[in-house]
Amino acid sequence: MLETAPTTQTVNLNELSTLELAQALAARLAISEKDWHRLKTNRSARASEQVAAALIFLVKDRPEEALPRLNQAAGWLDRSISAPPCESHGKNSCRATPTPAIGSLVFIQKPGFSNYSS
Repeated sequence: MLETAPTTQTVNLNELSTLELAQALAARLAISEKDWHRLKTNRSARASEQVAAALIFLVKDRPEEALPRLNQAAGWLDRSISAPPCESHGKNSCRATPTPAIGSLVFIQKPGFSNYSS
């Protein structure tokens, strides 16, 4: 259930640009380092990260950057992609590669699935 924000927060939201709102949403939906192991295979969390990143690029009028992220979000939801194995397990950080939300896209595509039509 959604909670109603106090009036002061609503006023502050109205003062933010669309880009700032999209960036705030992306920051809120990003999987933090401390939650990485718990959420790295959570398809909803991973798709949400990608959709929020895509929204930033759409607001910036960069659809060519948004589309791969939307395709990756769809891949998480339709189970055609999976999280890569953790390369540095047991070391200080198991998040060896950055979250692909805004950085480079890193994912494993399962054989027989394609996010792109021929």
